[in-house]
Amino acid sequence: MRVFAIRPEPGLSSTIAVGAAHGLPITGFPLSRIAPCGWTLPELGGIDALLVGSANAFRHGGDKLEALHHLPVLAVGKTTAAAAEKAGFRVAASGTGGLQALLDTLEPGPRCLLRLAGEDHVPLQLPPGTELILRVVYRVQDTEISPEFENELRKGALILLHSAGAAQHFAQECDRLGLDRGSIALAALGPRILEPVGEGWLDARSASTPAEPALLALARDMCQ
Repeated sequence: MRVFAIRPEPGLSSTIAVGAAHGLPITGFPLSRIAPCGWTLPELGGIDALLVGSANAFRHGGDKLEALHHLPVLAVGKTTAAAAEKAGFRVAASGTGGLQALLDTLEPGPRCLLRLAGEDHVPLQLPPGTELILRVVYRVQDTEISPEFENELRKGALILLHSAGAAQHFAQECDRLGLDRGSIALAALGPRILEPVGEGWLDARSASTPAEPALLALARDMCQ
């Protein structure tokens, strides 16, 4: 069974490269692109740190990011932390299991976090004493399945899913084109990602941890 990734660039190329390094050929057909949003800076007095769940916040945040360089970054994972450092920020903490898991490691106490997020973002439970200011700095723009990709899907495929939004869009596109769900398997970065896709797929599983190596290990197992 052939493996396909549908995430936007530059993550798509990264997934393909990691797959190749682990002996898993992956073909890319991005079904979305990332676009910046117009956003405004809040009053910066009293803000203690930035909370960031995607490297896209630094790639598409624009010139306003310069005013935030004095703030430490709480990053969801290594990729986001690397993007923060490349953009000139100091990373105070980097998580491994999502933003909620990162927040859960914080001690209770008064603090104000500025969350730089995408238009489609996960709601969070804040630790006691924590205030959150949200700014949406980028959005995902969906695109249609191309005729070439449609032909590949009709032969059977395993799709790597990196977000709930992408999963929902892919399912809707399959239904629009009348594709047989029973010939398509889904491998997701986490269980929440599979919630919008419904039933009827050949297989649908989530990785043991929300990390690329775990997702690719799952894909290898599903291909056997």
